[in-house]
Amino acid sequence: MSIDVRRAADRFRTSEDWLDSRHSFSFGPYYDPDNVGFGALLVHNDEIVAPGTGFDTHPHQDLEIVTWVLRGALVHQDSEGHSGVVYPGLAQRMSAGRGIRHSEKNDAGEPVRYLQMWVRPDELDLTPSYQQAEVELGTGELVPIASGLTKHATSTAVRINQRGAGMSAARLPAGAEVQLPVAPFVHLFVALGSVTLEGAGELGEADAARIVASDGRRVSAGPQGAEVLVWEMS
Repeated sequence: MSIDVRRAADRFRTSEDWLDSRHSFSFGPYYDPDNVGFGALLVHNDEIVAPGTGFDTHPHQDLEIVTWVLRGALVHQDSEGHSGVVYPGLAQRMSAGRGIRHSEKNDAGEPVRYLQMWVRPDELDLTPSYQQAEVELGTGELVPIASGLTKHATSTAVRINQRGAGMSAARLPAGAEVQLPVAPFVHLFVALGSVTLEGAGELGEADAARIVASDGRRVSAGPQGAEVLVWEMS
């Protein structure tokens, strides 16, 4: 087993007057041949978009795109006729398949912060599709959010077209613990607050850990509590 801690301050960063985006992996003009993904996870962006701005219509193909909002709200529209407002507690999945165009806008009066994650699908040229669902995060447990794993078939909020990957989230009060999955690849991201990861020490907000051959290490929340996102992948 190995643990590779990645600090928020060390990420690639896109900073404009309307956007502050930090990229966990190579993205756009930022390319590092040693950092092009982890397991099936290709993109893990931490985005802050100013009010009244956003991403104009742009294309995607052959990607499973999962969006999880931490504060504010994000308006989605796509070329397949899907539309919706994504807010904290609502999971969104867009399967780009053979090709789709979409926009993401912040029409609210406050900045929106959200995580957008791209996963490679099992098959190419699928029919584009869209799904969103409410999620109730409990305390002290990982709740399946977006998954193609068989074990999450009846419990996940939204399904992705990747049988070897699943993302769960947990909202932990101060001092509470959760056990990470046993899996070939586990990606832990501290969305809010801070945690202590067994064998690696403290992780602050927007820090991450990439674990190979995960053996089920425990994560405990810091004094202000925490929200964590966990990808498990084969």
